[in-house]
Amino acid sequence: MLYMPASNARAMAKARGLDCDAVALDLEDAVAPEAKADARGALVAEAQAGGFGHRRLIARINALSTPWGHDDLRALAAAPVEAVLAPKVDDADDIVGLSRAMDAAGFAPDIALWVMIETPRAVLALERIAACAATTRLRGFVLGLNDLAKDSGIAQLPGRAAFVPVLTMAVLAARAHGLLILDGVCNAIDDPALLEAECVQARDSGFDGKTLIHPAQLDACNRIFAPTDADITNAEAIVAAFADPANAGKGALRINGKMAELLHLAQARQLLGKAQAIAMRA
Repeated sequence: MLYMPASNARAMAKARGLDCDAVALDLEDAVAPEAKADARGALVAEAQAGGFGHRRLIARINALSTPWGHDDLRALAAAPVEAVLAPKVDDADDIVGLSRAMDAAGFAPDIALWVMIETPRAVLALERIAACAATTRLRGFVLGLNDLAKDSGIAQLPGRAAFVPVLTMAVLAARAHGLLILDGVCNAIDDPALLEAECVQARDSGFDGKTLIHPAQLDACNRIFAPTDADITNAEAIVAAFADPANAGKGALRINGKMAELLHLAQARQLLGKAQAIAMRA
């Protein structure tokens, strides 16, 4: 998911042709206070103009505790976005309040709420927040390690070792409650090695994808999160082996020198579904 400032008309227009899965039009961090109102109107106009194709259109609002948050929601109810991304949530009560505010603003029932996990309190309340998916619009987590580093004093060093517990617990909370989860941004636009390392770490940690701040980061992210040819070949072998009538009723098979059980069959089918979706998009 690529962040684009809603105050930059050229950037929003460019997003329609970029190889990303989602565009987050940003009213929060990327927009100066004096430009908030104009950016809000521009975001609604761009969303209504359409043309984003397969790309999910996400709108990041200002926190409801700011002077702009409620106005953002009222305006965005008329915009064809797939989800509202809310920053600075701390606990389950914030999720309930945001969901009710979206209802009151007139959002269609299928418009989702995604939230930034970027405060110490949110990290400590991950499971309670994620559990709100059962009764609210909550459908996704997005990590915000820049704000979390600022508020906690934890340094963002290469490898992000100090943040690994946060990454792991956020993924587990998301998976326990059926949420999509995206990793935070890599600030180093001119350091492709660092970006690749963070993408590999996020992929291997179970994230669905990563948030990006510059189009130059797209190719590496797409490549790393996509199944490799070897992954696809192995998944096809697992599916074929379990589909073989000679293996009917078996719960475990030896495939290419490894043990494969029914759980591996489910993983293989999921991987092939992702590969097919990428191929269809291309």
